[in-house]
Amino acid sequence: MTVEIQSADLETPEFAALIDTHAELMLSLSPPGSCHFLPMDGLKRPDVTVWEMRDGEALVGCGALQHLSDTHGEVKSMHTLAAYRGAGLGRRMLEHVIAVARQRGYTQLSLETGSMDGFKPSRTLYHSFGFEICPPFGDYVEDPNSVFMSRAL
Repeated sequence: MTVEIQSADLETPEFAALIDTHAELMLSLSPPGSCHFLPMDGLKRPDVTVWEMRDGEALVGCGALQHLSDTHGEVKSMHTLAAYRGAGLGRRMLEHVIAVARQRGYTQLSLETGSMDGFKPSRTLYHSFGFEICPPFGDYVEDPNSVFMSRAL
């Protein structure tokens, strides 16, 4: 498998279908009021940069970085299609997001993920990259269904 990470083309039906798959998974794992994934219009905002992962022509995943301030970014929309999970693609995308955050001069990178068992692989991945549990940041509020994590860059 030769997976490439590139800027996402948010206008393709294929990418819209990937985001729909991501949304369905997030909504199946957590209550709607506790789902903080970005819908397609949120991904198109100027403060969000989105990448896609392709295995040849096949779109297999995505990730995004949201600008919170000149020193702080947020990891968003990390998703790998089920058939490709376990191959280290989430790790590769997170490495890419962290590298871009450093290039931008961010000194802190944060994220929100779920507290339920279905999110344990995500929390394990983030922890392996040095993310630690933190209080809510940005516009988030305390929520028992959310885990907030952050790390210095």
